[in-house]
Amino acid sequence: MTFIQAFRLALQSLWGSKLRTILTLIGVVMGVASVIMVITLVDGANRYVATKLTGYGADVFTVTRMSSVIFTPEEYFKFQKRKIIRFEDYEAVRDECTLCSQVGAMLSETTNVVFQGHSSNNTQLRGYTWTMLGLNNIDIALGRGFTPADQDHATHNAIVGYDIVDNLMGPGDPIGKEIRVDGVPYTIVGVGDRQGKTLGQSQDNWVAVPITTYQQIYGDNDSVTIYARAGGSAAGMEQAEDQVRVLMRVRRHDTPGADDDFEMETNDTFLDIWKQVSSLFASVVLGLASIALVVGGVVIMNIMLVSVTERTREIGVRKALGAKQRDVLLQFLIESGTMALMGGAIGVLCGIGVGKLITVAIGFPTSVPMWAIFLGLFLAGSVGVFFGVYPASKAAKLDPVAALRAEL
Repeated sequence: MTFIQAFRLALQSLWGSKLRTILTLIGVVMGVASVIMVITLVDGANRYVATKLTGYGADVFTVTRMSSVIFTPEEYFKFQKRKIIRFEDYEAVRDECTLCSQVGAMLSETTNVVFQGHSSNNTQLRGYTWTMLGLNNIDIALGRGFTPADQDHATHNAIVGYDIVDNLMGPGDPIGKEIRVDGVPYTIVGVGDRQGKTLGQSQDNWVAVPITTYQQIYGDNDSVTIYARAGGSAAGMEQAEDQVRVLMRVRRHDTPGADDDFEMETNDTFLDIWKQVSSLFASVVLGLASIALVVGGVVIMNIMLVSVTERTREIGVRKALGAKQRDVLLQFLIESGTMALMGGAIGVLCGIGVGKLITVAIGFPTSVPMWAIFLGLFLAGSVGVFFGVYPASKAAKLDPVAALRAEL
């Protein structure tokens, strides 16, 4: 028997028991759909986060009091004991870092913004130096950015994200309009370009004011985040970081050999942390999906064993007419493999479809790598063949005389 003939017989057998075939495929469909959906979501999120982080500049690094990601309570309490980074530290880095092409500082907190009786929720208020728009890669869509005069004179000018314009002001030119943040009036002089969403969280719900104005209103006891850009190669980036590290250690009186009393982070730091978290999430969910695949494989094996029992006479007739053990083995293996591949194909489509629905519903990014589709089909086919070996072997080893007698 040729492979084509065995494949045709397998399809005829599956088509003859359509309902049983569909019910058998449910486990494989669920398992493969879970695998595809997880890979699609994780890959899309990785690409999106990498794009967003790269957008802040591959040559930008930050100096902060606390790490952006804290894993244990001990780390949190250790960071809390550190001295805050002050505006004077930013000025020292700005004036003394010869390898930094641009230096900025930021303060932030979450608050509400009011415009003519309309209020926003969970808006990020940012205290910016006039260089921070460039360091955060924010383009001005309308109006202008901050100037050194805004920072020097602590003006009550503000730059807003598009969520403020869309949700509070509606159509019309927002430039020159007055908003209130914690009861303090600000005049809008610029609107930042749309940033979109990251993991479903809007990046346009923000208001920026000069950092000196921020400190006048909220005080200077909050720790400043320093941003620095190093031009040139990766080696230039490392040299700029080393120079800033020395400046900060001297200012904070860190003893030789002691750990830094501050954190220095780059885009690679955030990206590595994100990949660790996403890979852990993917591993857990893929482990759960593998259980569904195993269950689907067990169901296929049971159904194939039932099929062998039901078709004992057919097997006996075929072997009496000259079919060899490998012919019967091949037919049943192709039948179980084809059944699993069908489930795998349906699972791939379901996984991609669910991923796209999630994107439409909550804005979570998705990306479908081609290797994930082939992986899903390969896993499905492998499950079908692996769990089909025992029923196929049992069918192939039937004695033709006993098989013919069994149904007389």
